[in-house]
Amino acid sequence: MDIGSTAQEKAGLFAGVKALPGELKAKITSFAKSFTKLGQDDPRRVTHSFKVGFALSLVSLLYYARPLYDGFGVAGMWAVLTVVVVFEFTVGGTLSKCLNRGFATFLAGGLGLGADYFASLFGKKGEPIVLGILVFLLAAAATFTRFFPRMKARYDYGVMIFILTFSMVAVSGYRVDELVVLAHQRLSTIILGGATCMLISIFICPVWAGEELHKAVASNLEKLAIYLEGFGGVYFLSCRDEGSGVDSKDGSGKSLFQGYKSILNSKNSEESLANFARWEPGHGRFRLRHPWKQYLKIGALARQCAYHIEVINACIGSDIQASEEFKSKIEGPCSRMSAECGRALKALATSIKTMKDPSSVKSNVENTKAAMKDLTFALQAASIENADFLAIVPAATVGSVLVEIAKCVEKISEAVLELSERAHFSKTVEPTVSPEKPQQLLHRGIIRPVSDATGDVHDGNVVITVHEISTDSPENEKVDQHGVPKPDQV
Repeated sequence: MDIGSTAQEKAGLFAGVKALPGELKAKITSFAKSFTKLGQDDPRRVTHSFKVGFALSLVSLLYYARPLYDGFGVAGMWAVLTVVVVFEFTVGGTLSKCLNRGFATFLAGGLGLGADYFASLFGKKGEPIVLGILVFLLAAAATFTRFFPRMKARYDYGVMIFILTFSMVAVSGYRVDELVVLAHQRLSTIILGGATCMLISIFICPVWAGEELHKAVASNLEKLAIYLEGFGGVYFLSCRDEGSGVDSKDGSGKSLFQGYKSILNSKNSEESLANFARWEPGHGRFRLRHPWKQYLKIGALARQCAYHIEVINACIGSDIQASEEFKSKIEGPCSRMSAECGRALKALATSIKTMKDPSSVKSNVENTKAAMKDLTFALQAASIENADFLAIVPAATVGSVLVEIAKCVEKISEAVLELSERAHFSKTVEPTVSPEKPQQLLHRGIIRPVSDATGDVHDGNVVITVHEISTDSPENEKVDQHGVPKPDQV
């Protein structure tokens, strides 16, 4: 028994060792594929990686070049650390961290030197006590400011660097004699590293946070539009014909019903991009003080619309389905409303993308309102006296939620119009009417019954003789505005 088990263990061990190269090769292949896919999904990631490597190579010259090393010394390492910490994917993110780090270091360094000088006035015994009290007060006060929402959003990194730098300068000043020289070297290398990051980020394949936010908001509206445009046909068709091949839960309808889900969790990314966009200089079609907050308003309304769609999906996936009679009564208004909402959202997305005035969307919004009224009347007119209450709840909920979506689309339209006015979108040129003379639709006519040769009048047979009057004809002077002859002309 022992010999057999030992042989089996050896065989298993041998098989495992033999299969190890194959497993290792499979893992390497899988990693290479994921690595390649990551770069293919967004080639800018590859570019960003090269930009960071280039920036690090440049600031490393502070160590490699002897003249630069003699000037900065060991403090040159702060330039390398600055590049690693502040270089972000977008220009706004890089500028935000660079400026926060630069101003915080300058302010904290100056306060640290002042704290050391003030503490030295109390002698050797009182100096560490005073320094400890000052570090406690400033660190506590600066930490408390990080709880303010505005400070947290825009200056959190700067406040953290301020606390770190002030503490280091104030504490190290107690043991270091040439504190001013050390502070100057560190500040210089940090500014040098930050400037290198900013220049490379702006002038070498820049990725603008504002442009990313602009595209993201327009893309979210398009996702909602795609869902709503295809909702009516997919929902009612799949309800009537389960064997039609269209399934709202999987199959061909899967991408249609799942595309909106990315909007539900877009709040953090949109707020981050808007915050970074405020740090960016004017570029392309975006001015220096572009209304980035308006994009957050549109994004919030888009998420509200996506949450309504989530409710609709819950009703679609419900095990209890309404009767075909009830669905047939609301199918027309529901399909029409969802289609009109989709067209309106698609037009709004195009308006944002092209930065054109969205005034042409008004017709879509008006059609949406008309369809909303039709759906409201259909829901009110649907007879539910003899219907199973639980059976009509899902379909009725779908209809009522579509009404809320239509109201939300109207709010999105107003928000995009406000963005257009504040961002000075280009106006859409309306087609002009050729300056031709309008046709005068004035006619003179005689209505007389038709009679046969015997003079009998046949009911229902009427001949209308119409005489068209030209606008340039003197006949116009003989008739009034309704085409009736004037009394003096009879």
